[in-house]
Amino acid sequence: MNLYNLIIQDKEEEVTLNDVFLEPKNKEQFVQLIKENTYSKELQEYGLPVNNKVLLQGSSGCGKTMTAKAVANALGKNIIILNLSNIVSSRIGETSQNIKMIFDKAARERSVLFLDELDQIGKARGSDDKDVGEMRRLVNTLIQLIDYYPDNALLLCATNHPEIIDTALIRRFQLKINYEMPSKDFLDTFYDNLLSKFPEDLRKIARKYDVSFAEAKDHTFTVVKGNLIHKLETQRQTQS
Repeated sequence: MNLYNLIIQDKEEEVTLNDVFLEPKNKEQFVQLIKENTYSKELQEYGLPVNNKVLLQGSSGCGKTMTAKAVANALGKNIIILNLSNIVSSRIGETSQNIKMIFDKAARERSVLFLDELDQIGKARGSDDKDVGEMRRLVNTLIQLIDYYPDNALLLCATNHPEIIDTALIRRFQLKINYEMPSKDFLDTFYDNLLSKFPEDLRKIARKYDVSFAEAKDHTFTVVKGNLIHKLETQRQTQS
């Protein structure tokens, strides 16, 4: 297994917190997080701990990965993105070694490390009959890596299923930020923002609700593309 094939190095996409549709309370917490890590030395001089281990938990498609990119961009740091569902090997020892190498790399480079789908390896110890001993050792390894993660690096983890993660692992995070499915009004604001980039005759679409931001975005672009293609085909037929 080539470790670097598992890592997504994200340097090009410039995302800010203003690009992420966050509930006001969540945005306030991320602004505070960025400021804490910006003034970490000054805070530590007063004996104040800096939050650098954060769990993003809740609904899929609601901006957790985008938030991580925005935080890294605000701090001027590279981000290392790792989807833990891609790294789990049939040999648990190999999985532990790979995760340790990634933690070491992030700590050495003082990067933002973003672990997606934490529940893939953070399940409660003893919740599975198969390979219980090995899975316990894997969770213990992860706990130790988080415990010794340096203060000058930032760890963000994401999960859609916090309820199945080992409680000892959950306790390692100083901040736990919840992502919920957006309300109708919040989605309308999101739709308005997306559609504002297109000509007025392409902005009228049937909006879907009770969906995530990612689903709303996919729906919007699919409908707009269909309408634009229809418009272009009609113009071509008229011209011919």
